Amino acid sequence: MKVIIILIAALLPAFLLWLYIWKKDPQKEPTSWLMKAVLMGVAICIPVAIVEMGIEAILFGLDGGPSTLFGTTTMAFGMAALPEECAKLLALWLILRKNPHFDEHFDGIVYAVCIGLGFAALENIIYLFNIDEWVSVAITRALLAVPGHYAFAVLMGYYYSVYHFVDHSRKIAACILLVPVAAHGVYDALAMSGMVNPYIGGICFFVLIWFCIRMHKVAKSKVLASIENDKAKNVII
Repeated sequence: MKVIIILIAALLPAFLLWLYIWKKDPQKEPTSWLMKAVLMGVAICIPVAIVEMGIEAILFGLDGGPSTLFGTTTMAFGMAALPEECAKLLALWLILRKNPHFDEHFDGIVYAVCIGLGFAALENIIYLFNIDEWVSVAITRALLAVPGHYAFAVLMGYYYSVYHFVDHSRKIAACILLVPVAAHGVYDALAMSGMVNPYIGGICFFVLIWFCIRMHKVAKSKVLASIENDKAKNVII
């Protein structure tokens, strides 16, 4: 019974966010393609974890982790944000490169969110099954980490669609990866600050909450902008 409860706690936040973005889609994508995207997000989780362990060994050796804010920030960007968002972008490219249903701006967001939440769901399961105090971790991740992956995915999908349909500039191409990496890196840097000093960590936690609220406002604006772009271009819905 406990296993089932933990699974529900791990998967429900990702499912609810997926349901939200699915309902927003004026022209629903085929279920088979959505499942492919979710499974792609799940599939990249373990390889990314292995890469992250390798990067951690290179950055910190046997020291047991960072001991300064510079170290936690380096870990946040170099060990977490960059490899995870690179893997998600690769997965998104693989899903969309020959996808005949990728014909709307909003589709980029839909598929990116599927990948991001598939990744977040498996990551959540791994976290919750490897800690005794799983309830508090489940609540914190449901409110911050999983919605974080959702927001990073919205940003990636938005710029992917802008590049594909509208603007093939290098600036937009860079934004596809760099914007979610920046958001993810700042999120993790704030979250990891407590590893150095609990007082700094406490202050950064409140900054993190503010940052998440701002990030989700931006994500919401991208969702609405994509839907409006599709309507303006007379996409059949």
